[in-house]
Amino acid sequence: MRLLTHNYLQSNVKGTEEGYPLGIVPETVEIEKSPVDRELLLSILPKLNYDAVHQAVAQLRLHCSTLPKLPSTLPENISNDENLVNDLYFVLFDVHVKNGCLVCPATQRKFPIKDGIPNMILHEDEI
Repeated sequence: MRLLTHNYLQSNVKGTEEGYPLGIVPETVEIEKSPVDRELLLSILPKLNYDAVHQAVAQLRLHCSTLPKLPSTLPENISNDENLVNDLYFVLFDVHVKNGCLVCPATQRKFPIKDGIPNMILHEDEI
């Protein structure tokens, strides 16, 4: 699961109002390098919740110390900062949580991640 995917996932357990952002408890994290697509990154930035990205990177850094340190807030002129563009692209597209779980911040419900695929299916009593 890429961190880009994580940024759009939330818990939809019945009665949950604060099911976002999901916490990440990684077991296996892999880095799969890809060429930086600057235009793609800049086009998705308005749709990203940067605070959730920053939080996810902080959680994963405990497991994968080579992750870059991102600023706590996203600068308005990110397109002028090539290092930040590269770092943000790296964490969103090249960092893959292969196994572990996502945790709802409100209910602590765990959603397993297996082979890079988060299982967000709810039980019948959670719908």
